Amino acid sequence: MKTTASTGSAAGAPTPPAETHARQASATASQERKWNTKNLGWRLLVDATGAACAGAIVAPVISIIDRSIMENASGRNTLLQSIQSSLRTLALHPRTALFSRPCALILMLYGGTYLTANMVDTASSTLSNQPPASISSGATKFAASSAANVGLCMIKDRSYVRMFGPVGVVPRPIPLPSYALFTLRDCLTIFASFNIPPLLGPRLDAGLSEELGRYISGQTTAQFLAPAAVQFFSTPLHLLGLDMYNRPAGAGAGAGAGAAGVGLSWGDRLRLMRENWLVSSLARIGRIVPAFGVGGVVNLKVRQGLMARLE
Repeated sequence: MKTTASTGSAAGAPTPPAETHARQASATASQERKWNTKNLGWRLLVDATGAACAGAIVAPVISIIDRSIMENASGRNTLLQSIQSSLRTLALHPRTALFSRPCALILMLYGGTYLTANMVDTASSTLSNQPPASISSGATKFAASSAANVGLCMIKDRSYVRMFGPVGVVPRPIPLPSYALFTLRDCLTIFASFNIPPLLGPRLDAGLSEELGRYISGQTTAQFLAPAAVQFFSTPLHLLGLDMYNRPAGAGAGAGAGAAGVGLSWGDRLRLMRENWLVSSLARIGRIVPAFGVGGVVNLKVRQGLMARLE
């Protein structure tokens, strides 16, 4: 009888608080571990579509700009003459221009960069159970986009040097300091293009009037402003890297030269940077705004529009 009473009492006893909390914690953890895998295959296709549209939009313009810069630097053509020649080809033979190797390389560069950023966003929304159109702005996106952009840019640059560089001249390898400066320059641009707009956009939206907000969003404004503004900070890195490549330390100095070369000091390098900073910054803005301003907005709008249909 005692055993039976004891058993009945145990069966009818309320659940201990500790066990209740454990069950609640387990249920919460289970909910947190839930992934948003709905239409994942289609979402990845949307990522590729947005990236391809952005790359295709900017490729003709950027290929003309990069070709003119390369031909001007090599002495094969002046900047203006090269641009005029490319525009003439685009107008008279659009198929030849749009399906050319230079244009395809730019499509590869920016399409690949945007695709990487989009896929990181999709991975983030999947793992954190967020809506498909959500945009991340963390370190993972910065690292992945930077790695893709720098790697693809190296492939593009090598090909452009062979196509539009000095005839019969093998370009010198880029020294490690210049390469490090160029990489840092590109990383700053990537950070301003992919990480800052999602953070800055809502703040700009809050400051826009209702009437102005009908025509432009804070996200779109940030997508143009951030990559352009950062060029004033990244251009000195660009100029220093170029100067270290064009005037390498100790080049032709002989045995008695110092580490800075013949009569070349850090003051000389800084003076050159100051003289060219503003003009070079504006020139880089003219190239970056189409690539990451226009391209970024196209990628964003296409991706968000198509993702909204999958929600």
